[in-house]
Amino acid sequence: MTNAEIARFFKELGDLLEIKGDNPFRIRAYRNAARTIETSGYDFTKLVKEGYDLSQLPDIGERIAKKIAEIVTTGKLSKLEEVKKEFPPHILDLLKIEGIGPKRARALYEQLGIGSLEDLKKAAEAHKIRELPGFDVKTEEKILKGVVLYKKEGRRFLYAEAEPYAMELYDYLKKHEAIHQLTIAGSFRRRKETVGDLDILATSDDPLGTMDHFVGFDKVKEVVSKGDTRSTIILENNLQVDFRCVTDLSYGAALHYFTGSKPHNIAIRKMAVEKGWKVNEYGVFDETMQRIAGKTEEEIYRLFGMDYIEPELREDRGEIEAALEGKLPRLVEGDAIRGDLHCYSTHSIGTASCEEMVEAVLRQGDAYIGFADRADHLLSSHGKSGDPLEAYLKELGELDRRYKKIRILKGIEIAIDADGSLPVAEDLLTSFDLVYVTVEDHFDLDKKRQTRRILAALAHPAVTALTHPTGRIISRRNGYSVDMERVIAAAAEHRVALEIDGHPDRLDLNDVYARMARDAGAKLLLSSLAQNPEELRFRTYALHQARRGWLEASDILNTLPYGRLTKALAKGER
Repeated sequence: MTNAEIARFFKELGDLLEIKGDNPFRIRAYRNAARTIETSGYDFTKLVKEGYDLSQLPDIGERIAKKIAEIVTTGKLSKLEEVKKEFPPHILDLLKIEGIGPKRARALYEQLGIGSLEDLKKAAEAHKIRELPGFDVKTEEKILKGVVLYKKEGRRFLYAEAEPYAMELYDYLKKHEAIHQLTIAGSFRRRKETVGDLDILATSDDPLGTMDHFVGFDKVKEVVSKGDTRSTIILENNLQVDFRCVTDLSYGAALHYFTGSKPHNIAIRKMAVEKGWKVNEYGVFDETMQRIAGKTEEEIYRLFGMDYIEPELREDRGEIEAALEGKLPRLVEGDAIRGDLHCYSTHSIGTASCEEMVEAVLRQGDAYIGFADRADHLLSSHGKSGDPLEAYLKELGELDRRYKKIRILKGIEIAIDADGSLPVAEDLLTSFDLVYVTVEDHFDLDKKRQTRRILAALAHPAVTALTHPTGRIISRRNGYSVDMERVIAAAAEHRVALEIDGHPDRLDLNDVYARMARDAGAKLLLSSLAQNPEELRFRTYALHQARRGWLEASDILNTLPYGRLTKALAKGER
């Protein structure tokens, strides 16, 4: 059972208890626990099976620890089952509709007997909702649209899948003369691994004309709604886009609100309440409801005595405290990366020659490139006529001599054996500048054996880095079971770098582990895993992951100039 699945039990319990009107402190405890579980770098299922005392973790007391153990061992939570019996089975679906929180869900259920989205749709169509206290015609219309949208919702998209559509739409909107400010907000702006939909904000001196321009985009599959200041479309790839025009005075507040994340926004609102203020998408207001900030995000953070918080950090993982203390990291920028340290060529799984790759990185201004073709290909006929390893090393050496404006590093990627040993002769390893190790098989090993296996490989004196360290493939494979805390500690001890690969469906390490590595003193490297020149752009996605992991340029090896890099790779300078 994944952390997200465990957290869902506590989220549902908190929501049902709030609909019920239960103790707010108990509700908050369950929600805090859910957030801790969901964002933690620990595998809670494994912790339970190993008998770890979960009550030692933040927001996890003894009672919640027992509930986590119950969930992991039985697949159920008796307290949740007990509370569910008091409501229709689909009542929590109401909370998926914009504008409906637990209090409104309670009113809809108690006064109209609404316990499902179908009930909600029928009641809205019959104009029954507008008659309830706290509801009106606009609210009813908004709820009906929300139900329609929810039924149209598709899968989440990899960031790289959503990006070309997002940027094409952005460029299209930018050309409209009436638009002055324009930003894609939401999880896309926070550079999350996956995107559910797009939220785009703009300021305009002609909102109506701007809405006409928006729905006229040539990639629109369906116009869901079109209003004076807000419209929603579904693109050809089924990606939903919400577009809003706001005033210049509230642009910063709206941008902050719709960028999120929800936990970050809640924390800011809590700070405002403590000062007697109110924060929403229209601005920050004092006790007299006078606007005191909202034109820019910087203005809002400054009002609270904070440094500006970059969007990638807004996950309520300590960024607010760091901003108050002036201790936010100076996140790595793209121009700090001097080269790509993990590319493939036709010598293994690449589709472009080494020279084609060298020419491509030269065009993008890199100072060096690292090839790390796969050992199983390079050693397939070693020592025989037409030795692929000999041909590989010879070509890279010739290219390094011929191309004066770029340095070329010779690497190899080795799949470690089940016992952690490297299936490559020791004398061959000295031929390489980069010796990468990876887990390619035996994913079914238990946590202790898998961890021991990786630790053995990291202890080898020739190893430079551990590539795609968890083995995950986003939305398709969780990766192998491993104690990442021990792996990260070993990487720091043995001066072995951890890779953040930019392949769109990997992005491995994730942001939580990247930050954990930084805090442990381990070094990281960003790579594209490019098999051809077109895929060199994948390094940008690794950069996004690094920034979400709080990494600075000094945390990343391939920000170093070539001379210092070679010393660092030799473990002489880190």
